[in-house]
Amino acid sequence: MCGRFTQYRTAVEYLDALRYDKPIEGGIDPEPINRYNVAPRSRVMIFYETDAGLRMARLPWGYQPFWAVGKRPPAINARVETAATSRFFRDIWATGRTLVAADGWYEWVKDPSDPKKKQPYYIRRKDGEPLWFAALAQMDRTGMTDRDGDGFVIITADSDQGMVDIHDRRPVVLEADLAREWIEPDVPLKRAEEIVRDLAMPVEAFKWFAVDRAVGNVRNEGAELIFPIK
Repeated sequence: MCGRFTQYRTAVEYLDALRYDKPIEGGIDPEPINRYNVAPRSRVMIFYETDAGLRMARLPWGYQPFWAVGKRPPAINARVETAATSRFFRDIWATGRTLVAADGWYEWVKDPSDPKKKQPYYIRRKDGEPLWFAALAQMDRTGMTDRDGDGFVIITADSDQGMVDIHDRRPVVLEADLAREWIEPDVPLKRAEEIVRDLAMPVEAFKWFAVDRAVGNVRNEGAELIFPIK
Protein backbone atom coordinates (compact mmCIF):
# COMPACT_ATOMS: atom_id res chain seq x y z
CA MET A 1 0.00 0.00 0.00
CA CYS A 2 -1.00 2.46 -0.94
CA GLY A 3 -1.63 1.92 -4.64
CA ARG A 4 -5.22 3.08 -5.22
CA PHE A 5 -7.69 5.16 -3.20
CA THR A 6 -10.84 7.29 -3.38
CA GLN A 7 -11.29 11.05 -3.11
CA TYR A 8 -14.92 11.81 -3.94
CA ARG A 9 -16.25 14.48 -1.55
CA THR A 10 -16.06 18.25 -1.92
CA ALA A 11 -13.09 20.25 -0.66
CA VAL A 12 -15.49 21.93 1.80
CA GLU A 13 -16.42 18.56 3.30
CA TYR A 14 -12.77 17.65 3.75
CA LEU A 15 -11.99 21.01 5.34
CA ASP A 16 -14.95 20.65 7.71
CA ALA A 17 -13.56 17.28 8.80
CA LEU A 18 -10.11 18.84 9.29
CA ARG A 19 -11.67 21.55 11.50
CA TYR A 20 -9.23 24.06 10.06
CA ASP A 21 -9.74 27.58 11.44
CA LYS A 22 -6.97 29.56 9.72
CA PRO A 23 -7.32 31.43 6.40
CA ILE A 24 -7.86 29.42 3.21
CA GLU A 25 -5.89 30.74 0.23
CA GLY A 26 -6.88 30.52 -3.42
CA GLY A 27 -10.59 29.79 -3.11
CA ILE A 28 -12.47 26.50 -2.86
CA ASP A 29 -14.04 24.53 -5.70
CA PRO A 30 -17.61 23.68 -4.55
CA GLU A 31 -17.99 20.66 -6.85
CA PRO A 32 -17.46 17.08 -5.61
CA ILE A 33 -14.13 15.60 -6.69
CA ASN A 34 -15.89 12.31 -7.57
CA ARG A 35 -12.82 10.10 -7.92
CA TYR A 36 -13.39 6.48 -6.94
CA ASN A 37 -10.27 5.00 -8.51
CA VAL A 38 -7.30 7.32 -7.93
CA ALA A 39 -4.23 5.76 -9.52
CA PRO A 40 -0.50 6.56 -9.37
CA ARG A 41 0.80 9.24 -11.75
CA SER A 42 -2.60 10.98 -11.84
CA ARG A 43 -3.01 14.47 -10.41
CA VAL A 44 -4.52 14.49 -6.93
CA MET A 45 -5.74 17.25 -4.63
CA ILE A 46 -3.37 17.73 -1.70
CA PHE A 47 -3.52 20.17 1.23
CA TYR A 48 -0.59 22.06 2.74
CA GLU A 49 0.04 25.04 4.96
CA THR A 50 2.06 28.20 4.44
CA ASP A 51 2.70 31.10 6.80
CA ALA A 52 -0.44 32.73 5.37
CA GLY A 53 -2.83 29.77 5.72
CA LEU A 54 -3.97 26.61 3.99
CA ARG A 55 -3.52 25.97 0.27
CA MET A 56 -4.75 23.25 -2.05
CA ALA A 57 -2.97 22.00 -5.15
CA ARG A 58 -3.21 19.17 -7.65
CA LEU A 59 0.03 17.24 -7.84
CA PRO A 60 1.06 14.04 -9.63
CA TRP A 61 1.07 11.00 -7.37
CA GLY A 62 4.70 9.96 -7.54
CA TYR A 63 8.06 11.50 -6.72
CA GLN A 64 11.77 11.00 -7.25
CA PRO A 65 14.64 13.40 -6.53
CA PHE A 66 16.41 14.84 -9.56
CA TRP A 67 19.40 12.53 -9.15
CA ALA A 68 17.19 9.42 -9.39
CA VAL A 69 15.37 10.36 -12.61
CA GLY A 70 15.69 7.61 -15.18
CA LYS A 71 17.07 5.08 -12.71
CA ARG A 72 13.70 3.71 -11.56
CA PRO A 73 10.01 4.68 -11.64
CA PRO A 74 8.90 7.44 -9.25
CA ALA A 75 8.01 6.24 -5.76
CA ILE A 76 4.37 6.48 -4.71
CA ASN A 77 4.91 5.57 -1.03
CA ALA A 78 7.49 6.33 1.64
CA ARG A 79 8.08 3.93 4.52
CA VAL A 80 7.57 5.68 7.86
CA GLU A 81 10.56 3.78 9.27
CA THR A 82 13.02 5.51 6.91
CA ALA A 83 11.27 8.55 5.38
CA ALA A 84 12.94 11.05 7.73
CA THR A 85 16.46 9.80 7.12
CA SER A 86 16.69 8.21 3.67
CA ARG A 87 18.55 10.13 0.99
CA PHE A 88 15.56 9.69 -1.30
CA PHE A 89 13.06 11.54 0.92
CA ARG A 90 14.94 13.60 3.48
CA ASP A 91 14.72 16.89 1.54
CA ILE A 92 10.94 16.76 1.18
CA TRP A 93 10.62 15.48 4.74
CA ALA A 94 12.02 18.81 5.90
CA THR A 95 10.03 21.06 3.57
CA GLY A 96 7.17 19.12 1.98
CA ARG A 97 4.83 17.77 4.66
CA THR A 98 1.35 17.65 3.16
CA LEU A 99 -2.00 15.91 3.55
CA VAL A 100 -3.98 13.85 1.08
CA ALA A 101 -7.72 13.86 1.73
CA ALA A 102 -9.31 10.48 1.06
CA ASP A 103 -12.38 8.42 1.83
CA GLY A 104 -10.78 4.99 1.71
CA TRP A 105 -8.21 2.89 -0.09
CA TYR A 106 -7.99 -0.42 -1.92
CA GLU A 107 -5.85 -3.49 -1.39
CA TRP A 108 -5.70 -6.74 -3.36
CA VAL A 109 -5.54 -10.23 -1.84
CA LYS A 110 -4.31 -13.23 -3.82
CA ASP A 111 -6.76 -16.09 -4.30
CA PRO A 112 -5.17 -19.05 -2.45
CA SER A 113 -6.46 -21.44 -5.11
CA ASP A 114 -5.16 -19.33 -7.99
CA PRO A 115 -2.41 -16.75 -7.23
CA LYS A 116 -3.02 -15.10 -10.61
CA LYS A 117 -6.42 -13.93 -9.36
CA LYS A 118 -6.66 -11.15 -6.81
CA GLN A 119 -9.69 -9.97 -4.86
CA PRO A 120 -9.82 -6.21 -4.19
CA TYR A 121 -10.88 -4.92 -0.78
CA TYR A 122 -11.97 -1.42 0.14
CA ILE A 123 -10.83 -0.03 3.51
CA ARG A 124 -12.45 2.97 5.19
CA ARG A 125 -13.12 4.42 8.63
CA LYS A 126 -15.84 2.67 10.59
CA ASP A 127 -17.52 5.99 11.30
CA GLY A 128 -17.54 6.97 7.61
CA GLU A 129 -15.54 10.14 8.17
CA PRO A 130 -12.86 11.33 5.69
CA LEU A 131 -9.28 10.15 6.05
CA TRP A 132 -6.12 12.24 6.18
CA PHE A 133 -3.08 10.49 4.70
CA ALA A 134 0.25 11.89 5.85
CA ALA A 135 2.25 12.69 2.71
CA LEU A 136 5.45 14.30 1.48
CA ALA A 137 5.62 16.48 -1.60
CA GLN A 138 7.95 18.45 -3.81
CA MET A 139 6.15 21.55 -5.05
CA ASP A 140 6.18 25.31 -5.39
CA ARG A 141 4.59 26.25 -2.08
CA THR A 142 3.58 29.66 -3.41
CA GLY A 143 1.18 27.90 -5.78
CA MET A 144 2.45 30.04 -8.65
CA THR A 145 4.45 27.52 -10.68
CA ASP A 146 3.77 24.03 -12.00
CA ARG A 147 7.27 22.53 -12.23
CA ASP A 148 8.72 19.41 -13.78
CA GLY A 149 9.50 16.84 -11.13
CA ASP A 150 6.88 17.99 -8.62
CA GLY A 151 4.82 15.25 -7.01
CA PHE A 152 3.98 13.52 -3.74
CA VAL A 153 4.21 10.21 -1.89
CA ILE A 154 1.98 8.73 0.80
CA ILE A 155 3.65 7.60 4.02
CA THR A 156 2.98 3.97 4.97
CA ALA A 157 3.46 1.84 8.07
CA ASP A 158 3.13 -1.81 9.04
CA SER A 159 -0.36 -3.25 9.28
CA ASP A 160 -1.34 -5.27 12.31
CA GLN A 161 -4.20 -7.31 13.72
CA GLY A 162 -6.78 -8.36 11.12
CA MET A 163 -5.71 -5.85 8.50
CA VAL A 164 -2.42 -7.66 7.97
CA ASP A 165 -4.44 -10.40 6.24
CA ILE A 166 -5.33 -7.83 3.57
CA HIS A 167 -1.88 -6.26 3.21
CA ASP A 168 1.25 -5.93 5.32
CA ARG A 169 1.43 -2.15 4.82
CA ARG A 170 -1.14 0.62 5.23
CA PRO A 171 -1.19 4.39 4.84
CA VAL A 172 -0.50 6.53 7.88
CA VAL A 173 -3.92 8.03 8.63
CA LEU A 174 -4.08 10.94 11.08
CA GLU A 175 -6.92 12.29 13.19
CA ALA A 176 -7.79 15.92 12.46
CA ASP A 177 -5.79 17.50 15.30
CA LEU A 178 -2.62 15.63 14.38
CA ALA A 179 -3.20 16.22 10.66
CA ARG A 180 -3.29 19.97 11.29
CA GLU A 181 -0.11 19.76 13.36
CA TRP A 182 1.67 17.62 10.74
CA ILE A 183 1.43 20.40 8.12
CA GLU A 184 2.40 23.32 10.36
CA PRO A 185 5.51 24.85 8.73
CA ASP A 186 7.34 25.30 12.04
CA VAL A 187 6.58 21.93 13.66
CA PRO A 188 9.90 20.45 14.87
CA LEU A 189 11.11 17.58 12.68
CA LYS A 190 11.35 15.26 15.67
CA ARG A 191 7.72 15.96 16.51
CA ALA A 192 6.73 15.36 12.88
CA GLU A 193 8.46 11.98 13.04
CA GLU A 194 6.66 11.13 16.30
CA ILE A 195 3.28 11.98 14.76
CA VAL A 196 3.57 9.61 11.82
CA ARG A 197 5.58 6.89 13.55
CA ASP A 198 3.62 6.59 16.81
CA LEU A 199 0.29 8.43 16.58
CA ALA A 200 -1.47 7.17 13.45
CA MET A 201 -5.05 5.93 13.75
CA PRO A 202 -5.15 2.29 14.92
CA VAL A 203 -6.40 -0.61 12.84
CA GLU A 204 -9.52 -0.87 15.03
CA ALA A 205 -10.75 2.43 13.54
CA PHE A 206 -11.23 0.85 10.10
CA LYS A 207 -13.45 -1.68 8.37
CA TRP A 208 -12.83 -3.50 5.09
CA PHE A 209 -14.85 -5.54 2.65
CA ALA A 210 -14.55 -7.13 -0.77
CA VAL A 211 -15.51 -5.04 -3.80
CA ASP A 212 -15.90 -5.69 -7.52
CA ARG A 213 -12.76 -6.54 -9.51
CA ALA A 214 -13.67 -3.71 -11.91
CA VAL A 215 -11.57 -1.38 -9.73
CA GLY A 216 -8.49 -3.11 -11.11
CA ASN A 217 -8.94 -1.24 -14.39
CA VAL A 218 -7.86 2.39 -13.90
CA ARG A 219 -10.31 3.50 -16.58
CA ASN A 220 -13.27 2.43 -14.43
CA GLU A 221 -14.87 5.06 -12.20
CA GLY A 222 -18.04 5.51 -10.17
CA ALA A 223 -19.50 4.91 -6.73
CA GLU A 224 -20.32 1.29 -7.57
CA LEU A 225 -16.62 0.49 -7.20
CA ILE A 226 -16.87 0.80 -3.40
CA PHE A 227 -20.08 -1.21 -2.98
CA PRO A 228 -19.54 -4.39 -0.93
CA ILE A 229 -19.93 -7.75 -2.66
CA LYS A 230 -20.59 -11.12 -1.05
